[in-house]
Amino acid sequence: MEETDREAVATAVQRVAGMLQRPDQLDKVEQYRRREARKKASVEARLKAAIQSQLDGVRTGLSQLHNALNDVKDIQQSLIDVNKDWRQSINTIENLKDVKDAVVQHSQLAAAVENLKNIFSVPEIVRETQDLIERGELLQAHRKLMDLECSRDNLMYEQYRMDSKNTHDMNLIHTYFGDMQKLSEELAKQLWMVVQRSLVTVRRDPTLLVSVVRIIEREEKIDRRMLDRKKQTGFIPPGRPKKWKEKMFNILERTVSTRIEGTQADTRESDKMWLVRHLEIIRKYVLDDLLVAKTLLDQCFPPHYDIFKRLLNMYHQALSTRMQELAAEDLEANEIVSLLTWVLNTYKSYPSALSPESRANKFELSNLIAVTPVFFSRKDKEMFEQNLQVAAQISEDLKTKVLLLCLQQMNSFLTRYKDEAQLYKEEHLKNRQYPQCYVQYMIAVINNCQTFKESIISLKRKYLKVELEDTLSSSHASMDAILDIIAKEGCSSLLDEVFMDLETHLNELMTKKWLMGSNAVGTICVTVEDYFNDFAKIKKPYKKTMTVEAHRRVVVEYIRAIMLKRISFKNAEERKEGAEKMIKEAEQFRFLFKKIAAGSGEDTEGLCDIIEAIAEVIKLTDPSLLYLEVSTLVSKYPDIRDDHIAALLTVRGDASRDMKQTIIETLDQGPSQPNPNYVPIFKEITVPTLTVPKLLK
Repeated sequence: MEETDREAVATAVQRVAGMLQRPDQLDKVEQYRRREARKKASVEARLKAAIQSQLDGVRTGLSQLHNALNDVKDIQQSLIDVNKDWRQSINTIENLKDVKDAVVQHSQLAAAVENLKNIFSVPEIVRETQDLIERGELLQAHRKLMDLECSRDNLMYEQYRMDSKNTHDMNLIHTYFGDMQKLSEELAKQLWMVVQRSLVTVRRDPTLLVSVVRIIEREEKIDRRMLDRKKQTGFIPPGRPKKWKEKMFNILERTVSTRIEGTQADTRESDKMWLVRHLEIIRKYVLDDLLVAKTLLDQCFPPHYDIFKRLLNMYHQALSTRMQELAAEDLEANEIVSLLTWVLNTYKSYPSALSPESRANKFELSNLIAVTPVFFSRKDKEMFEQNLQVAAQISEDLKTKVLLLCLQQMNSFLTRYKDEAQLYKEEHLKNRQYPQCYVQYMIAVINNCQTFKESIISLKRKYLKVELEDTLSSSHASMDAILDIIAKEGCSSLLDEVFMDLETHLNELMTKKWLMGSNAVGTICVTVEDYFNDFAKIKKPYKKTMTVEAHRRVVVEYIRAIMLKRISFKNAEERKEGAEKMIKEAEQFRFLFKKIAAGSGEDTEGLCDIIEAIAEVIKLTDPSLLYLEVSTLVSKYPDIRDDHIAALLTVRGDASRDMKQTIIETLDQGPSQPNPNYVPIFKEITVPTLTVPKLLK
């Protein structure tokens, strides 16, 4: 107690000395005394409340333990009674063994008698079923096939129950019913032929298609029943599950793909308008098919099949694949125009009329993102100029109108392009393994923004009179703004990719492992440099934006690691070692970004200085100078909050709670003179707050 009293007195003296540093502060002694009295009363009230809460909890816990003890005694007595009854019934159970064996034998004999008629008539039923299949009476054929399968399955199940290891008898049954498997395969072929021609069949003979769907539904129910029995007994008949519903959708998907692929009737050599004809045939076929699916096919399938939506998705996928194939070909300028017009206008127009919930731009995002920059970076200016040259031969007024129209179309396209780029990023974040060239695609998106800007300026300079420039100023500004947003979001996406890869190494910073010699910062630098080797392809000014933002985020994450209080230095030697490591790592960051930013004009010094300034606070050996060092830090970086200072002093490990409070209160009273060139960085960094148990402790 004496030691505690001495420490308390020393702390109080130090605190009073901090409060009374100037003569004019003597007038506030009474005010300080009342404030300290209020704080003392507040602390005492919290302690009393915490103790009372603990006592209430103990009282409740003792009551619950008492009730639990009584329950355990009751359960123990019940278990004794159950054990007594069980021991008395053992002899009775043993006497029933003969009865049990008789029941099993009776069950097997009953199954044999029940299936005896079918067993002897298997060859005849097989012939009848084959005739029904050939005559197209599929429902009746399937009914007989089900009877045969039921007889075989029951016999095999009873044999399995009697002796599951007797493979000879199992094979004997399977061989006897061998022709039945051929019947099943033959029936399946007939079903798949109907499914392949479903869009034709539904108009000519819808009852046939309904019969096929009923057969598939029957098989699905049998599959589910057999799988449930397998879970209970371990037995499943040969050939189950058939999964005919899954096979039906696979066949539909292949049919749709074949239909889209088979619509190209001409080539460029035979007809210069081959692509226009090809796209028009696709449009007509798809529209006709979806109308039939919506009005007729939907009525032949159960609602849970959601057949129209499934077919719509199949056509979207098939069209996406076909558009990718066409885009990969060496198209001429007018063919590119035709393809883009079809994708952005024709293709988008008709699915919405069939289903309000469908999205016409359900192409794979990577297709639109990858193909569009290629078209517009290589061909858009050429296509626009061809149109403008034709218009200029007619009249100046028409040329201006065509230019306005071209820019309006470009503006509309950029809006959709921005949305697709965002969706592309979101799809990638669901699975970062796909697409494999995500970084290269995003770099192409960013560079394409600059290409767009240059193309717009070139077109205006070449085809627009000076006195008419004001008419396009708002449209030009709008496109520039959209392009900047796309590029900025693209840069942000790439940096997110970098920092997701750095997350593990950032989590090592300011930990015991870090202090013991972890090379986390070295790995971070190598990773960032490797990414920026790819980012070197990004055009100005976006490359500089990327470099500045990466530099800022690395420093922010480093400072955030400090403020998370993962480590608290035990002594002056550890503080010195940690601070020197921080200074060394700040120099590594400075060298890294100086190398990355070579020639860009970026200031690579200021941000890393923050890390060094924090390191000086940690490195300080004389605690009496701590207030002076912290006040210097705050004067340089005025957005530092009280919780940042408290976290920093916690990391130092030698500052008591009263010392922290005194420093923070004194700093609050001091003047602030922020540097006008300083860009706030601490406002982005949050400090974890204490939980209630920690506060009570």
